[in-house]
Amino acid sequence: MTPSAATLVQIVVNGAPLQVPAGTSVAAALAQQTPGTTRTSVTGEARAPLCGMGVCHECRVRIHGRTRLACQTVCVEGMQIHTDVGTAPGSATP
Repeated sequence: MTPSAATLVQIVVNGAPLQVPAGTSVAAALAQQTPGTTRTSVTGEARAPLCGMGVCHECRVRIHGRTRLACQTVCVEGMQIHTDVGTAPGSATP
């Protein structure tokens, strides 16, 4: 299959729909979107994947309400992703 013929899946990131090629990791999908981060730390700093293999836990996101590692999760049709894990109170992303 050529890259242009790749199957796309639709995911929802913080309420906004996004189409990505099937098999894309959640971390890769988020890296392609502004601001390219996965979460905000409890001190308000933007965080993004560091190791890419599930060791650092910097890529934590909520998927269907459960905390997951974005680097180890593959996007599937209808996936609901929220990047507010670890966010300081009062500054959560909707």
